[in-house]
Amino acid sequence: MGIRKKKQKKVNPKSRDSTEAGSAYGYTGVKRDTYFFIAFYIGKWTQETCNSMISILSSRIETPTGANKLEMYTDGNDDYTYTLQLHFMPSLIDYGQLIKIRKNGTLIGKEKRIIFGNPNPREIETTDVENFNGILRERVGRLVRKTKCFSKKKSRLNDALNTFQFYWNFMNNFQRRGSPAMLEGLENHLWSWHEFLHKQLTILN
Repeated sequence: MGIRKKKQKKVNPKSRDSTEAGSAYGYTGVKRDTYFFIAFYIGKWTQETCNSMISILSSRIETPTGANKLEMYTDGNDDYTYTLQLHFMPSLIDYGQLIKIRKNGTLIGKEKRIIFGNPNPREIETTDVENFNGILRERVGRLVRKTKCFSKKKSRLNDALNTFQFYWNFMNNFQRRGSPAMLEGLENHLWSWHEFLHKQLTILN
């Protein structure tokens, strides 16, 4: 995704707002069974950005135990292998990576790697998060490629995704089974925009 003032070529990488503009990547974390949108982080494609994302994610899930290990599956970004160990004990993670092999831009194969623990190789897939990222691009105009909806500041993109995160988790009737928050047992009804805005106004007052 692009975060730019007007045109990308006019962004000065040495300017004080260089963290607010330029190329950016979104890291997202989604629960496979309920599609609960756990966490996201927007930033450069760096280990620091990956670490920030895993830090947020670790604060929002139950601490894994020997009887209830954390299952996690990602693409082949090696930053995950390092940063996960900063927040979780490797012995408490079943972690696998799906590496897509391309030739001249065409997908020709997939490789599944077991990184930590003993994940079921058949479960090592990234289809769900890829599908969710597609939904994000469909629902959030700022993420649509090559349009005039691009974000001019990273903070504005964060605001948009924070709003969508709440909408998706608490308002969206996922596959007519209730919201992801309801499927997680965090809520007992679908929120409305009126309820959302009223609660926000109450907090602001």
